[in-house]
Amino acid sequence: MARWNPAVLDQNRLFYAIWSTMLFLILIWGTYWINEVYALNLRRHGNHPGQWRDWSGVLTFPFLHGDLEHLWNNTATFFTLNGMLFYFYRSIAIRVWSLLFLSSGIGLWLFAAGGNHIGASGLIYALAAFLFVSGVIRDSKLLLRVSLVVAFLYGGMVWWMLPLDGHISWEGHLSGAISGLVAALLFRRTGPLPDLPIFSLEDAQEPLPDWWITAHPEHPDVIALKKNGDYTATLHTHSTSEKSPTVVYHIKKKDT
Repeated sequence: MARWNPAVLDQNRLFYAIWSTMLFLILIWGTYWINEVYALNLRRHGNHPGQWRDWSGVLTFPFLHGDLEHLWNNTATFFTLNGMLFYFYRSIAIRVWSLLFLSSGIGLWLFAAGGNHIGASGLIYALAAFLFVSGVIRDSKLLLRVSLVVAFLYGGMVWWMLPLDGHISWEGHLSGAISGLVAALLFRRTGPLPDLPIFSLEDAQEPLPDWWITAHPEHPDVIALKKNGDYTATLHTHSTSEKSPTVVYHIKKKDT
């Protein structure tokens, strides 16, 4: 799998990220307004932990929201985090997103203590956790910067994984965060690859040119070579006057 592929233009990545993000946002906003206009009471199809007859709520609860404030808060955060996922992790974004969507809902259904949970916040926590952890554990400065941006913008979200408010699904937040952590570990060897080193190990071991060594006998690298016995120094003296002889070192490669 290729590293950051320069053949994929930034505008194409941006279009892909925005298109995939807007598709989900259109679905949740459309669901909200259809429910409000036709009074369908769709919120009853939320995630009901431990209830087998309502297992389908694992798939439907992220599309349901309590009010406009709830919907707008999730929209703004989801737009940023999901856009980052599909922009920076383009090659594995769909697989990661699908895993986060399913695992966050299943985890909530398995471990929460009842209730009717609705909203995309579990998926949002999963995205935030994946982007942060993945950027930290990968050898990529670009993705590490993404982690720092996530921590800076959404670091305060961690407090809502605790039972501080009975009206907030902290179990859903915690389930999402754990899902993101697990996904980051599972996909750590796929997707964007580590940064290429500026100098390879082979380049670092190449000998210095003889002409450069001759011209810089007092350079620390040359001195180190002499100490290691890789080169031998021959002393030649040239007298410009009897009182001030000039000493010139000629460095020759040691015979093997």
